[in-house]
Amino acid sequence: MRLDRRSFSALLLVGTAAPSLARADAPLVAITAIVEHPALDACRDGVVEGLKQQGLTVETTYQSAQGQPATAAQIARSFVGMDPAVIVAISTPSAQAMASATKDIPIVFTAVTAPVEAGLIDDLNHPGGNVTGLSDLSPLAQHLNLILTISPEVKRLGIPYNPGEANAVTLVRLMTDYARDRGVEVVEATASKSADVVAAARTLAGQADAIYVPTDNTVVSALESLIVVARQAKVPVFSGDTDSVARGCIGSIGFDYFQVGVQTAQIVGRILKGEKPGDIAIEVATGTDLVLNPAAAESFGVTIPDDLLARAAKIVGA
Repeated sequence: MRLDRRSFSALLLVGTAAPSLARADAPLVAITAIVEHPALDACRDGVVEGLKQQGLTVETTYQSAQGQPATAAQIARSFVGMDPAVIVAISTPSAQAMASATKDIPIVFTAVTAPVEAGLIDDLNHPGGNVTGLSDLSPLAQHLNLILTISPEVKRLGIPYNPGEANAVTLVRLMTDYARDRGVEVVEATASKSADVVAAARTLAGQADAIYVPTDNTVVSALESLIVVARQAKVPVFSGDTDSVARGCIGSIGFDYFQVGVQTAQIVGRILKGEKPGDIAIEVATGTDLVLNPAAAESFGVTIPDDLLARAAKIVGA
């Protein structure tokens, strides 16, 4: 069961009300994310629930950088000052900020697509140092198959992304390779901050046959504004994360980010029980569910084939 906001806040109060007393009884797990949106929030809740499922008694605290890299750096310095037992960094920018702030405190990253390319580690099997974690590299080939199954007329695929997010840059590069092999041209539009997403959407609406939203935190945090623009232009939108499907994308194949958080908590638990983070190989998120939104498809003037609907693990917005 997912934690609702009330239960999560209550858990946080244990740490914020009397930190000195709590630290005497329980190790501190400090959690941060670059921004709040459903996928990252679900990941955070999954970490807390996963620690609970393991029977671990811990104190937790959480801070969001609200999409600002400078704030992520401030949070990193603040967390180092708290001297927690483990830091959980959700998303690439937060993980990079934490890795720059400490070489001693164990860091477990999660919701990070390409940890080597992001400079967090050098070796997936032997990360060394104080950093380990979990990669959520998207099943891009399956995403492209899904798009072309529902919208076989697509010849130009628009991708909005933040060039400052290493994970997004990697995903765009990989998707471009997959698309080229299928005779599809990728059209890029950059958005360095959430306020730029609408402009990126307008650019793509005039040039692309469909839009693919990768697991880019900047774009996902402003997804609704992108969808408004795309609906007006009748350009169907697909997503790299399944949580975005309920927000108006037509479909995705991907991870349940709550379960990604639960899986991440297993790594945290190993460290709390004495293992060194540098000895723990990087894990890859498990599970790939097909999630579809027929109502969203209709709003774009698209029909999802019945056989695809029959294979869906979850249908939303119906």
